[in-house]
Amino acid sequence: MQVRKHGTTLLAALALGVAAYCGNAGAAAVGQGAPEFELPGAGGAVRLSELRGKVVYVDFWASWCTPCKQSFPWLNEMQARYGAQGLEIVGINVDARRSDADQFLAQVPARFKLAFDARGDTPGRYAAKGMPTSFLIGRDGTIVATHVGFRVDDKGRFEEEIRRALGVN
Repeated sequence: MQVRKHGTTLLAALALGVAAYCGNAGAAAVGQGAPEFELPGAGGAVRLSELRGKVVYVDFWASWCTPCKQSFPWLNEMQARYGAQGLEIVGINVDARRSDADQFLAQVPARFKLAFDARGDTPGRYAAKGMPTSFLIGRDGTIVATHVGFRVDDKGRFEEEIRRALGVN
């Protein structure tokens, strides 16, 4: 991990360290209810509770994260392919400075819902263990799958999990 100006990387590393340390106390896990969040978003507040009844793919990301750059085109594709069936992808940025996130998004656009958590509270409550970390949440608000990192080889498995959660054959 490289150290960057203004503590962006340091803040994200600290948030992940706290999440790992506190990970067993109320950590978000498969079979549990997803922790609620309300965060500022690109188009207004983003609240998990308002997405109840949809399958939600929450993806924690940061501007310095190379695998995040690889995952965004796939996330865009999944939102386009399954949005009509009830999929809602929410990318939660953890950069300390919004300008870092905006610079990333200028290079790698997102065609899904975006939220911003500069303090890192939400990834801490979810016990995110790296960047990116994602949580697939069923229509009832229960976590049905988690992923740490992103590799091209995993895309098929991740998509199959989304299809199962949506009830798509």
